[in-house]
Amino acid sequence: MIVSEIMTKDPITVSADDQVRVAAGLLRANKIGGLPVMEGDRLVGIVTESDIIALLETRALSEDLWLPSPLEVIEVPVRELVNWEKTRSALTHIGDKRVREIMSHPVITIGESSDIEEAASLMLTHKVARLPVVKNGRLVGIVARADIVRGVGETSS
Repeated sequence: MIVSEIMTKDPITVSADDQVRVAAGLLRANKIGGLPVMEGDRLVGIVTESDIIALLETRALSEDLWLPSPLEVIEVPVRELVNWEKTRSALTHIGDKRVREIMSHPVITIGESSDIEEAASLMLTHKVARLPVVKNGRLVGIVARADIVRGVGETSS
């Protein structure tokens, strides 16, 4: 079985200049884990849930940032509300970042006529969950781990 048989054609994409909040909204609305990042009609990267989640690491936000534990949320003393305002502000600024600042690049791609075994091997080797599919240098689809699993299931039926 080849990649073109299992890929999602015309994948949802995001612009490198879009804000991270736009990418997060597309991921959430479409129930997907990653988006090819485009600059015009050129594929320049990929942004995933993991890239966005990585922004929430305390070190990435601020040196003096305070993120409460679940128990602290219940019993937050009034004196800590100032710290919470700093935290809230830092989280707001994450959404203002540009996708190009957090995307993975260069992006690992695969051709549409490649075997799904090659796609699986690339995913395992590079520890990625999806591969943009290209034809003559242009994005034509995306293949995810679930697509490969589904393809293997179809060939064994």
